[in-house]
Amino acid sequence: DDGIDWSQATFRTVADQDWQRVWLDQFKPMHFGQRTWIIPWHMDTPSDAEDGVIIRLDPGLAFGSGTHPTTALCLQWLDGLDLAGKTVLDFGCGSGILALAALKLGAARAVGVDNDPQALAASAENAERNGVGGNISVYLPGDELPATYPVVVANILAIALDQLAETLATRVAPGGVI
Repeated sequence: DDGIDWSQATFRTVADQDWQRVWLDQFKPMHFGQRTWIIPWHMDTPSDAEDGVIIRLDPGLAFGSGTHPTTALCLQWLDGLDLAGKTVLDFGCGSGILALAALKLGAARAVGVDNDPQALAASAENAERNGVGGNISVYLPGDELPATYPVVVANILAIALDQLAETLATRVAPGGVI
């Protein structure tokens, strides 16, 4: 017994649609921290965002648009850091949203790692759209050369964070932040 009263449940047929595009049509500009704005690539920049740091995004099939609370918290955290000239590791990069934000907020380089090839494609495409394609490298977990970074961000499931805790800790440079 799952404890749910299913006697009141109803079902209906929903016409098939391009659900990714339906969702994108409802995706609106969002503000994070003091400066950071995530704006769908096909929308105009709102007037109150014109002096901000603009990240144009089409998440495609990858996770990461800023609508999830953990992504929002990571964006706020990055917005408050001094990233000038630093390299940032975005482990579990999804759409590349955090790596892109880091680059637009002043990081010199970003490295994105994800186990989903579609995420790597989305990250690279979003980086190109934002004019920072030459500053990001994306890898599958086994392909990236282990290094240390002054800033590490990993917006992934808690169970994966638990399993990767030692790996992620070894990626943080002395005096770095995670």
